Amino acid sequence: MINPKILVTGATGRTGKAVVTQLLAKGWPVRAAVRVQDARGDLLQRQGAEVVLADIFDPGQLTDAMRGVQRAYYCPPYHPFVIHSASAFAAAARETGLEQIVGLSQWLAGPNHPALMSRQHWLIDQMFRALPGIAHTVVNPGFFADSPYLEMMPFATHLGVLPLPLAGESRNAPPSVDDIARVAVAALLDPARHAGKSYRPTGPELLTVTEMARIIGRVVGHNVRHVKSPLWLFYKGAKALGAQPFLLSGLRYWGEDNDRGAFAIGAPNDTIRDLTGKDAEDFETIARRHAALPASLKNFRTRLEVLARFLMLPMLPGFDPVAYEKTQEHPAPPAPRPAVDDAGWMASHGAEDLGMTVSPLQQALA
Repeated sequence: MINPKILVTGATGRTGKAVVTQLLAKGWPVRAAVRVQDARGDLLQRQGAEVVLADIFDPGQLTDAMRGVQRAYYCPPYHPFVIHSASAFAAAARETGLEQIVGLSQWLAGPNHPALMSRQHWLIDQMFRALPGIAHTVVNPGFFADSPYLEMMPFATHLGVLPLPLAGESRNAPPSVDDIARVAVAALLDPARHAGKSYRPTGPELLTVTEMARIIGRVVGHNVRHVKSPLWLFYKGAKALGAQPFLLSGLRYWGEDNDRGAFAIGAPNDTIRDLTGKDAEDFETIARRHAALPASLKNFRTRLEVLARFLMLPMLPGFDPVAYEKTQEHPAPPAPRPAVDDAGWMASHGAEDLGMTVSPLQQALA
């Protein structure tokens, strides 16, 4: 029996690349859709993927990329018109007779969230779910272990600090990129079993940011402490590293939800073990992988570069999320509410299991 070909969008990104690699390792044919042909696409091609150029916002190019495949992994771009991308993807799926979509979503997705990305994720989930004759599975993780936490590994390795705009005692059970991909792959290999399901992959343990810093310290061999960086300073560093403005505009809202316990709801869970037969990677294992990357290797030159980058942060161009959202003319719900203040979100995400409630006023607004 010949396995059906699977389309993977965002194939050079975090989860997309991992999905491609894992499918190929299992012997499944993969068509990897990329925006530009570069070294990352060349690597996927050498691994055995069929690499095609496709604009994620163009219905015609998506239709061409989808012809001859039966299943697809949809990874939404960080873009204010992500809903346009998903609409083009849905139109192409209908046109080509796609049998399954596994979509990467977000734990905080909801119709009332103040972050436009979170509201659009919710709309995308509803749109894909309504496509007739196409199985749909949602993968909706919270903050990844790889991002934002371990993106700070060079600072932890060389300077002994974990600078994040998150409360030190906020808790999460962050999954690795590889484990998120494993859940997506499990769904792609068995559409009938996973149709209509929504999965939230987590790591095996709830950790505070302070505890994460302690684990990272154990990995790098010296004390690491969490420093709650001001959001304006974090914006400067993230912008310098190429973070998309749309991602940054949502970060202030996601950080509030994180600090108020949204990522502790429903975590940890056994989703990864139940779907893949393997335990989720723990935070230390993921941290050791990041500690082996070039930017975290201990040598004088790299330490000097990281120190210089750290000292330069206050002088870098900033980012104003309010001005950005006004310039982009982002739509807003009549009564925007973080996830933890939304009675509908709380009820549908199992907050009652933790004894978390919303006020009567919040319930009236839901």
